[in-house]
Amino acid sequence: MKKVRLGCGAGYSGDRIDPAVELARFGNLDYLVFECLAERTIAIAQQNKRTGVSEGYDPLLVERMQAVLPYCGPNRVKIISNMGAANPVAAAKKTREIARSLEINGLRIAAISGDDVLCHMPGDYMFMETGTPVRSVADRIVSANAYLGAAPIVAALAAGADVVLTGRAADPSLFLAPLIHEFGWNTSDWNLLGQGTVIGHLLECAGQLTGGYFADPGYKDVPGLARLGFPLAEVSADGSATLTKVDGSGGCLTRATCIEQLMYEIQDPSSYITPDVIADFSGVQIEDLGHDRVRATGGAGRCKPDNVKVSVGFHDGWIGEGQISYAGPGAVARARLAEQILAERLRSCTLSELRFDLIGINSIHGEMTPQHTCEPWEVRLRAVARANLREHAAMVPREVEALYTNGPAGGGGVSTSILETIAILSTLIPAGLPQPSIHFEVS
Repeated sequence: MKKVRLGCGAGYSGDRIDPAVELARFGNLDYLVFECLAERTIAIAQQNKRTGVSEGYDPLLVERMQAVLPYCGPNRVKIISNMGAANPVAAAKKTREIARSLEINGLRIAAISGDDVLCHMPGDYMFMETGTPVRSVADRIVSANAYLGAAPIVAALAAGADVVLTGRAADPSLFLAPLIHEFGWNTSDWNLLGQGTVIGHLLECAGQLTGGYFADPGYKDVPGLARLGFPLAEVSADGSATLTKVDGSGGCLTRATCIEQLMYEIQDPSSYITPDVIADFSGVQIEDLGHDRVRATGGAGRCKPDNVKVSVGFHDGWIGEGQISYAGPGAVARARLAEQILAERLRSCTLSELRFDLIGINSIHGEMTPQHTCEPWEVRLRAVARANLREHAAMVPREVEALYTNGPAGGGGVSTSILETIAILSTLIPAGLPQPSIHFEVS
């Protein structure tokens, strides 16, 4: 029986590269998938492209391709990734350039565009999170990217692509597409597509499945985290899959790691909505086969939605931040005095939000933090504010730095930043509005 082996080479834009190389060399793969886009990632990529900061594709595209192409070519491993981000065509051209520099000839590189739907904004659409109209931020929108499904990737593979680079595509669709292509699945067989989506969802975060985010010393111990291996799945035509990792790599792949990943970012396990299918995870069976091998079956689904999700990125002001450390006897008292000084100094500034944290004491739990039974010998004060104008946000780091000589004794290690805020909200548009297109480059 034919089987297809899929490996996940990245679970986010800045992920490690050496586990992907390990998969390309020793995973006996058919496909290596890099899932590198988050909602905010593509908004920043769009902004960088428009302002000329970058060409808009993933910042690690070059490094990743230089690392894996020498092994993917000889091993006949096809690459699928959303590293195209805001500029898939430029990403394909750069990949062709890299392939030629490596003397890899005849590599067919497909760029899938069409997820950019900024021309359809603001329309009469509403934000899902707030119920407010998209029109309310019309003058501040910097990006609008729809989640494409597996169909254009399947078309690119059918046209002979060795590498497929997309913009915003649904994460599991990157893994579902090669299964549809290889097995000839009917795209109206909702149960098969649902099971394929289960596989994609399990794989998409890479090291999370093999014990990375799972690890908790003394409760959930994971061996070899410094050399964590990334997962792969061996999939049969009926959609059943055995998940594993390269022998000898670090981490672990167990029923428990799979269950945690299966529930990741899930609101309703019976209705996981993608552009391809509304997947049903409620009947999934995870069987631990031992030795880092797990079998996944039981995914189901029903008809895909009439609308697709769009992530809308818009300018939402500026954030100014400053941090300073205090150590030794009385460290907490000096930090609290510094906080009082900053609060008074910043009171007259035009800030929409101002926050103080004592890192290590109350920065996460806030007012729910239990009282300390002993005085810590070091504490770091963080002051952060949001403002509509950059010059107003800049007052926060300026005042924190002034504490060096104008504040309590013993302050040091000041760090400051001023960042533009790109907010992300979601809306729905008709599924037929995005018009995917495929562009080919050949090395």
